[in-house]
Amino acid sequence: MADLEQSTLPADDPHRGVVPILDFGSQTAQLIARRVREAGVYAVLVHPSISADALRAMHPKGIILSGGPSSVYDEGAPTMDAGVLRLGVPVLGICYGMQIACRHLGATVERAARREFGRASLRVLDRGGLFHAVPAQSTVWMSHGDQISGLAGAGLEATASTATCPYAAVRSADGLFHGVQFHPEVTHTPHGADILRNFLYEICGCSGGWRMAGFAEHQAKKIRERVGDSRVVCGLSGGVDSSVAAALIHRAVGDRLTCVFVDNGLLRKNERDLVEATFRDHFRIDLRVIDASAEFLRDLDGVEDPQEKRRRIGHRFIEVFRRAASDLPDARFLAQGTLYPDVIESGHGHAGHSANIKLHHNVGGLPEELGFELIEPLRDLFKDEVRNLGEGLGVPGQIVWRHPFPGPGLAVRVLGAVTPERLAVLRDCDEILLEEIVAAELYRKTSQVFAVLLPIRSVGVMGDGRTYENVVAVRAVESQDFMTADWARIPFDVLARISNRIINEVRGVNRVVYDISSKPPSTIEWE
Repeated sequence: MADLEQSTLPADDPHRGVVPILDFGSQTAQLIARRVREAGVYAVLVHPSISADALRAMHPKGIILSGGPSSVYDEGAPTMDAGVLRLGVPVLGICYGMQIACRHLGATVERAARREFGRASLRVLDRGGLFHAVPAQSTVWMSHGDQISGLAGAGLEATASTATCPYAAVRSADGLFHGVQFHPEVTHTPHGADILRNFLYEICGCSGGWRMAGFAEHQAKKIRERVGDSRVVCGLSGGVDSSVAAALIHRAVGDRLTCVFVDNGLLRKNERDLVEATFRDHFRIDLRVIDASAEFLRDLDGVEDPQEKRRRIGHRFIEVFRRAASDLPDARFLAQGTLYPDVIESGHGHAGHSANIKLHHNVGGLPEELGFELIEPLRDLFKDEVRNLGEGLGVPGQIVWRHPFPGPGLAVRVLGAVTPERLAVLRDCDEILLEEIVAAELYRKTSQVFAVLLPIRSVGVMGDGRTYENVVAVRAVESQDFMTADWARIPFDVLARISNRIINEVRGVNRVVYDISSKPPSTIEWE
């Protein structure tokens, strides 16, 4: 196997031995990257039009071609530089990535007689290389309308098949190209992780140096070199991302970090106390708490439209943060907890051909408004990596494993008008809901759980009297990446306890409903 020239990255750089993933718009492209990283190898998503020369400059150990929603016969379907297949680096094509590569190599790609979506039984024809230690018969997940129909003249051979797909996996004669028509990255392919590991270690010869401990030390060193004697200010929300970013930067620059926490009056119960205990008392970080709740609530008076709520909250936050930053004349850098999916979904990383991509709101904003230089120490990481990093940095589990919380806070969970009274009702409901979810040991098994105060009232009976009070919706979802989500199957007895406690303990609520909508077509948040 021919190697590219040795990478010039330092020996301690965790990004050495990168595996670029050409993203043809697959809904699971990020999942491929996560699976590769879970195997201890650094992976990065790149635009499919990247040139072979640009890939060569990355000194990759291997290259992966993702799936995608297109057919190779579609007008405007994404393509690739055929020179990628001549770099002398192992290439793994998945689904569409396999088809486009095989077409470049001379194989025949045709519309399948029957579109194949779902589980299929894979028969392995060659149990070496990609299928080392993989059972001769196993289940895989298919999702394709085209498939390879002939290998004549392409220098390829079949290594696995299914009942309807004779070339479910192929390999080139020189062993540098491997293609699979199924998706090894999804959990529906039980031995998919083994197949990816075989590609990375048996075929590419990766060393497995991608670890959060190494990343933390390397990133802290980079931050120290960049910041020098200047001050960093970090807008702290109390969520996972900003908290881990603050802990990492504090390790790097110590007292030259100042965190600003804005109490906007839209927080959950005891949220401010938790942030102060963690960062001021535990980490000994210079923490400035700004109570601007009166300003935010005044801005929201009479506002019911969710977009207008977000606009006013965002505008007020910048104003409050600007005032706080003006008290730090030596502050030069602004730290944000931007993650890798934020960068990708905002189009700052690459522009894919995904059939359904959502722009993210976290990238940008404050640096331009306030004139800071931006530091994003987590922009290479996925959420699960951030949690692992946070544990290694000593961030309390209560924060590390916290569910996502929207930037506008409870304002977008109080549907309709936002008032102190309605916020108080929702805080009490949310506290009870989370207590019961934690007690049932479901918190770590769900991706997001929260209560929503609806803008309607319902008739009820309490004691001998008629009531006409608020309705609360409970939302619980399970998700890999929050781009799609399914409603969580919370046991009925747990839902019953949640409902009984809320109605009995929260004055002003007489009905609780459970949201069983998935995303899409619904969104996770109601507003």
